[in-house]
Amino acid sequence: MVRLEGGVFRMGSEDPDGFPADGEGPVRKVELGPFWVDRFAVSNRRFAEFVSATGFATDAERYGWSFVFGGLLLDDFPATRGAAQAPWWRQVYEASWLAPEGPGSSIEGRLEHPVVHVSWQDAAAFCAWAGLRLPTEAEWEHAARGGLEQKRYPWGDEREPGGEHRMNVWQGSFPDENTLADGYLGTCPVEEFPANGFGLRNTSGNVWEWCGDWFDSTAHRTANEPKDPQGPTAGESKVIRGGSYLCHESYCNRYRVGARSSNTPNSSTGNMGFRCARDA
Repeated sequence: MVRLEGGVFRMGSEDPDGFPADGEGPVRKVELGPFWVDRFAVSNRRFAEFVSATGFATDAERYGWSFVFGGLLLDDFPATRGAAQAPWWRQVYEASWLAPEGPGSSIEGRLEHPVVHVSWQDAAAFCAWAGLRLPTEAEWEHAARGGLEQKRYPWGDEREPGGEHRMNVWQGSFPDENTLADGYLGTCPVEEFPANGFGLRNTSGNVWEWCGDWFDSTAHRTANEPKDPQGPTAGESKVIRGGSYLCHESYCNRYRVGARSSNTPNSSTGNMGFRCARDA
Protein backbone atom coordinates (compact mmCIF):
# COMPACT_ATOMS: atom_id res chain seq x y z
CA MET A 1 0.00 0.00 0.00
CA VAL A 2 0.99 3.63 -0.30
CA ARG A 3 0.17 6.32 2.26
CA LEU A 4 -1.42 9.45 0.83
CA GLU A 5 -1.51 12.61 2.90
CA GLY A 6 -4.85 13.78 1.56
CA GLY A 7 -5.45 17.51 1.36
CA VAL A 8 -7.69 19.40 -1.05
CA PHE A 9 -8.14 18.31 -4.66
CA ARG A 10 -10.57 19.13 -7.45
CA MET A 11 -12.92 16.20 -7.90
CA GLY A 12 -15.22 15.44 -10.81
CA SER A 13 -15.28 16.20 -14.50
CA GLU A 14 -16.98 18.56 -16.91
CA ASP A 15 -15.33 16.94 -19.92
CA PRO A 16 -17.27 17.68 -23.13
CA ASP A 17 -16.85 14.00 -24.04
CA GLY A 18 -18.11 12.90 -20.64
CA PHE A 19 -21.44 11.65 -19.35
CA PRO A 20 -23.22 14.36 -17.34
CA ALA A 21 -26.08 11.96 -16.55
CA ASP A 22 -23.60 9.88 -14.52
CA GLY A 23 -23.05 12.80 -12.17
CA GLU A 24 -19.45 13.43 -13.16
CA GLY A 25 -19.78 17.12 -12.36
CA PRO A 26 -19.65 19.76 -11.22
CA VAL A 27 -15.95 19.99 -10.54
CA ARG A 28 -15.64 20.88 -6.86
CA LYS A 29 -13.00 21.08 -4.15
CA VAL A 30 -12.89 18.08 -1.81
CA GLU A 31 -10.78 17.77 1.33
CA LEU A 32 -9.45 14.41 2.48
CA GLY A 33 -7.53 13.29 5.51
CA PRO A 34 -4.57 10.91 5.14
CA PHE A 35 -5.23 7.30 4.15
CA TRP A 36 -3.54 4.21 2.74
CA VAL A 37 -4.48 2.63 -0.59
CA ASP A 38 -3.35 -0.42 -2.56
CA ARG A 39 -0.87 0.21 -5.33
CA PHE A 40 -2.51 -2.59 -7.31
CA ALA A 41 -5.95 -4.10 -7.73
CA VAL A 42 -6.41 -7.27 -5.67
CA SER A 43 -4.99 -10.16 -7.66
CA ASN A 44 -6.21 -13.71 -8.07
CA ARG A 45 -3.31 -14.77 -5.86
CA ARG A 46 -4.39 -12.51 -2.98
CA PHE A 47 -8.03 -13.51 -3.33
CA ALA A 48 -7.08 -17.20 -3.35
CA GLU A 49 -5.33 -16.71 0.01
CA PHE A 50 -8.56 -15.25 1.42
CA VAL A 51 -10.67 -18.13 0.10
CA SER A 52 -8.18 -20.71 1.35
CA ALA A 53 -8.23 -19.19 4.84
CA THR A 54 -12.00 -18.73 5.10
CA GLY A 55 -13.74 -21.08 2.65
CA PHE A 56 -15.59 -18.04 1.32
CA ALA A 57 -17.98 -18.57 -1.61
CA THR A 58 -18.55 -15.58 -3.90
CA ASP A 59 -21.95 -14.42 -5.08
CA ALA A 60 -21.22 -15.79 -8.57
CA GLU A 61 -20.46 -19.20 -7.09
CA ARG A 62 -23.61 -19.17 -4.98
CA TYR A 63 -25.84 -18.03 -7.85
CA GLY A 64 -24.17 -20.46 -10.24
CA TRP A 65 -23.36 -18.01 -13.03
CA SER A 66 -21.86 -14.64 -13.95
CA PHE A 67 -21.56 -12.34 -16.96
CA VAL A 68 -18.69 -13.04 -19.38
CA PHE A 69 -17.73 -10.98 -22.44
CA GLY A 70 -18.71 -13.09 -25.45
CA GLY A 71 -15.48 -12.30 -27.29
CA LEU A 72 -13.55 -14.28 -24.68
CA LEU A 73 -15.55 -17.47 -25.19
CA LEU A 74 -14.34 -20.22 -27.50
CA ASP A 75 -16.03 -20.45 -30.89
CA ASP A 76 -17.62 -23.78 -29.98
CA PHE A 77 -18.83 -22.62 -26.56
CA PRO A 78 -22.46 -23.67 -25.99
CA ALA A 79 -25.11 -21.04 -26.74
CA THR A 80 -25.70 -18.61 -23.88
CA ARG A 81 -28.22 -15.91 -23.12
CA GLY A 82 -27.13 -12.32 -23.79
CA ALA A 83 -28.00 -9.19 -21.84
CA ALA A 84 -30.86 -7.31 -23.52
CA GLN A 85 -29.13 -3.91 -23.76
CA ALA A 86 -25.59 -5.28 -24.15
CA PRO A 87 -25.67 -8.58 -26.07
CA TRP A 88 -21.89 -8.95 -25.86
CA TRP A 89 -22.41 -9.85 -22.20
CA ARG A 90 -23.26 -13.54 -21.93
CA GLN A 91 -24.81 -15.35 -18.98
CA VAL A 92 -22.33 -18.17 -18.41
CA TYR A 93 -23.11 -20.87 -15.88
CA GLU A 94 -20.24 -21.88 -13.60
CA ALA A 95 -18.30 -18.71 -14.46
CA SER A 96 -16.57 -17.40 -11.33
CA TRP A 97 -13.31 -15.92 -10.14
CA LEU A 98 -11.75 -19.40 -10.44
CA ALA A 99 -13.17 -19.98 -13.94
CA PRO A 100 -13.34 -16.51 -15.53
CA GLU A 101 -14.71 -17.78 -18.86
CA GLY A 102 -16.77 -20.59 -17.39
CA PRO A 103 -16.22 -24.36 -17.65
CA GLY A 104 -12.84 -25.28 -19.05
CA SER A 105 -11.18 -22.00 -18.03
CA SER A 106 -9.05 -21.30 -14.98
CA ILE A 107 -6.79 -18.72 -13.40
CA GLU A 108 -3.72 -20.80 -14.17
CA GLY A 109 -1.20 -18.37 -15.57
CA ARG A 110 -3.29 -15.44 -14.33
CA LEU A 111 -2.48 -15.38 -10.63
CA GLU A 112 -1.12 -11.84 -10.97
CA HIS A 113 -4.16 -10.64 -12.92
CA PRO A 114 -6.92 -8.82 -11.02
CA VAL A 115 -9.58 -11.05 -9.52
CA VAL A 116 -12.87 -10.66 -11.41
CA HIS A 117 -16.42 -11.97 -11.01
CA VAL A 118 -16.41 -10.49 -7.51
CA SER A 119 -19.40 -8.50 -6.30
CA TRP A 120 -19.26 -5.51 -3.97
CA GLN A 121 -20.29 -7.86 -1.18
CA ASP A 122 -17.40 -10.20 -2.04
CA ALA A 123 -14.95 -7.29 -2.09
CA ALA A 124 -16.21 -6.02 1.26
CA ALA A 125 -15.81 -9.50 2.76
CA PHE A 126 -12.20 -9.68 1.56
CA CYS A 127 -11.50 -6.26 3.05
CA ALA A 128 -13.03 -7.24 6.40
CA TRP A 129 -10.86 -10.38 6.51
CA ALA A 130 -7.73 -8.39 5.66
CA GLY A 131 -8.45 -5.59 8.15
CA LEU A 132 -8.97 -3.14 5.32
CA ARG A 133 -11.90 -1.43 3.59
CA LEU A 134 -12.94 -0.25 0.18
CA PRO A 135 -11.87 3.30 -0.67
CA THR A 136 -14.48 6.01 -0.73
CA GLU A 137 -15.17 7.40 -4.17
CA ALA A 138 -13.35 10.62 -3.27
CA GLU A 139 -10.31 8.68 -2.00
CA TRP A 140 -10.31 6.56 -5.12
CA GLU A 141 -10.34 9.55 -7.46
CA HIS A 142 -7.70 11.44 -5.51
CA ALA A 143 -5.44 8.37 -5.55
CA ALA A 144 -6.15 7.64 -9.21
CA ARG A 145 -5.21 11.15 -10.31
CA GLY A 146 -1.70 10.67 -8.95
CA GLY A 147 -1.28 14.29 -7.92
CA LEU A 148 -2.30 15.81 -11.26
CA GLU A 149 -5.14 18.31 -11.30
CA GLN A 150 -8.10 17.88 -13.64
CA LYS A 151 -6.29 15.79 -16.23
CA ARG A 152 -8.20 13.25 -18.31
CA TYR A 153 -5.93 10.36 -17.39
CA PRO A 154 -3.57 9.53 -14.52
CA TRP A 155 -0.65 10.68 -16.69
CA GLY A 156 -2.12 13.72 -18.49
CA ASP A 157 -4.60 14.68 -21.19
CA GLU A 158 -3.26 12.64 -24.11
CA ARG A 159 -4.49 9.06 -24.17
CA GLU A 160 -1.42 7.58 -25.86
CA PRO A 161 1.42 10.08 -25.40
CA GLY A 162 4.11 9.56 -28.00
CA GLY A 163 2.18 6.54 -29.25
CA GLU A 164 2.72 4.69 -25.96
CA HIS A 165 -0.17 2.70 -24.52
CA ARG A 166 -0.62 3.49 -20.83
CA MET A 167 -3.70 1.38 -20.09
CA ASN A 168 -5.62 -1.76 -21.06
CA VAL A 169 -8.75 -0.73 -22.98
CA TRP A 170 -10.46 -1.89 -26.17
CA GLN A 171 -8.48 -1.16 -29.32
CA GLY A 172 -10.23 -1.31 -32.69
CA SER A 173 -13.96 -1.52 -33.37
CA PHE A 174 -16.12 -2.57 -30.42
CA PRO A 175 -17.35 -5.26 -29.95
CA ASP A 176 -16.26 -6.99 -33.16
CA GLU A 177 -12.53 -6.38 -33.50
CA ASN A 178 -9.80 -5.82 -30.94
CA THR A 179 -6.48 -5.07 -32.61
CA LEU A 180 -4.66 -5.85 -29.33
CA ALA A 181 -2.53 -2.75 -29.87
CA ASP A 182 -2.10 -2.43 -26.11
CA GLY A 183 -1.16 -6.10 -25.84
CA TYR A 184 -4.29 -7.54 -24.25
CA LEU A 185 -7.72 -8.89 -25.10
CA GLY A 186 -8.88 -9.54 -21.53
CA THR A 187 -7.26 -8.53 -18.25
CA CYS A 188 -3.59 -7.77 -17.84
CA PRO A 189 -1.37 -8.28 -14.76
CA VAL A 190 -2.00 -5.82 -11.96
CA GLU A 191 1.58 -4.49 -12.23
CA GLU A 192 1.37 -3.85 -15.99
CA PHE A 193 1.70 -0.33 -17.46
CA PRO A 194 3.45 2.64 -15.80
CA ALA A 195 2.45 3.85 -12.33
CA ASN A 196 0.87 7.23 -11.74
CA GLY A 197 2.48 9.95 -9.63
CA PHE A 198 1.44 8.21 -6.40
CA GLY A 199 2.71 4.80 -7.48
CA LEU A 200 -0.67 3.28 -8.34
CA ARG A 201 -1.14 1.12 -11.42
CA ASN A 202 -4.12 0.62 -13.71
CA THR A 203 -6.44 3.23 -12.26
CA SER A 204 -7.59 3.63 -15.87
CA GLY A 205 -8.64 0.51 -17.74
CA ASN A 206 -8.12 -3.19 -16.97
CA VAL A 207 -11.01 -3.66 -14.50
CA TRP A 208 -13.67 -1.51 -12.94
CA GLU A 209 -13.00 -1.06 -9.22
CA TRP A 210 -15.62 -1.07 -6.48
CA CYS A 211 -15.79 1.90 -4.10
CA GLY A 212 -17.49 2.02 -0.71
CA ASP A 213 -20.09 4.64 -1.67
CA TRP A 214 -23.66 4.20 -2.77
CA PHE A 215 -24.18 5.63 -6.24
CA ASP A 216 -26.37 8.63 -6.98
CA SER A 217 -26.03 10.93 -9.97
CA THR A 218 -27.06 14.01 -7.98
CA ALA A 219 -26.69 13.40 -4.23
CA HIS A 220 -23.19 14.80 -3.70
CA ARG A 221 -22.73 16.86 -6.82
CA THR A 222 -22.52 20.14 -4.93
CA ALA A 223 -19.68 22.61 -4.85
CA ASN A 224 -19.28 22.33 -1.07
CA GLU A 225 -18.79 18.77 0.08
CA PRO A 226 -17.83 17.87 3.67
CA LYS A 227 -14.34 16.70 4.51
CA ASP A 228 -13.89 13.00 3.72
CA PRO A 229 -17.25 12.62 1.94
CA GLN A 230 -18.84 9.19 2.22
CA GLY A 231 -21.53 9.53 -0.45
CA PRO A 232 -25.26 8.90 0.02
CA THR A 233 -26.47 7.01 3.08
CA ALA A 234 -28.45 4.50 1.01
CA GLY A 235 -29.06 3.46 -2.57
CA GLU A 236 -29.56 0.61 -4.99
CA SER A 237 -26.10 0.47 -6.61
CA LYS A 238 -22.51 0.96 -5.55
CA VAL A 239 -19.97 3.17 -7.31
CA ILE A 240 -17.43 1.62 -9.67
CA ARG A 241 -14.54 3.60 -11.09
CA GLY A 242 -11.75 3.37 -13.65
CA GLY A 243 -13.24 1.64 -16.67
CA SER A 244 -12.05 -1.72 -17.99
CA TYR A 245 -10.50 -3.64 -20.86
CA LEU A 246 -13.89 -3.40 -22.61
CA CYS A 247 -14.15 0.40 -22.60
CA HIS A 248 -13.96 2.05 -26.01
CA GLU A 249 -14.25 5.69 -27.02
CA SER A 250 -17.20 4.92 -29.30
CA TYR A 251 -19.60 4.15 -26.46
CA CYS A 252 -17.91 4.13 -23.06
CA ASN A 253 -14.87 6.33 -22.60
CA ARG A 254 -15.27 5.95 -18.86
CA TYR A 255 -11.60 5.13 -18.52
CA ARG A 256 -11.21 8.88 -17.94
CA VAL A 257 -10.16 9.38 -14.34
CA GLY A 258 -13.14 11.64 -13.57
CA ALA A 259 -15.73 9.22 -14.96
CA ARG A 260 -17.97 6.99 -12.86
CA SER A 261 -20.51 4.23 -13.12
CA SER A 262 -22.31 1.76 -10.83
CA ASN A 263 -23.60 -1.74 -10.32
CA THR A 264 -25.74 -3.51 -7.74
CA PRO A 265 -23.87 -4.89 -4.71
CA ASN A 266 -24.50 -8.55 -5.54
CA SER A 267 -23.62 -8.27 -9.26
CA SER A 268 -20.50 -9.75 -10.80
CA THR A 269 -18.93 -9.59 -14.24
CA GLY A 270 -15.67 -10.51 -15.89
CA ASN A 271 -14.43 -6.92 -15.81
CA MET A 272 -15.06 -5.81 -12.21
CA GLY A 273 -12.50 -6.05 -9.42
CA PHE A 274 -11.30 -3.85 -6.56
CA ARG A 275 -8.40 -2.42 -4.58
CA CYS A 276 -8.35 -1.81 -0.83
CA ALA A 277 -7.77 1.16 1.46
CA ARG A 278 -7.40 1.76 5.19
CA ASP A 279 -7.35 4.64 7.61
CA ALA A 280 -3.99 6.27 8.29
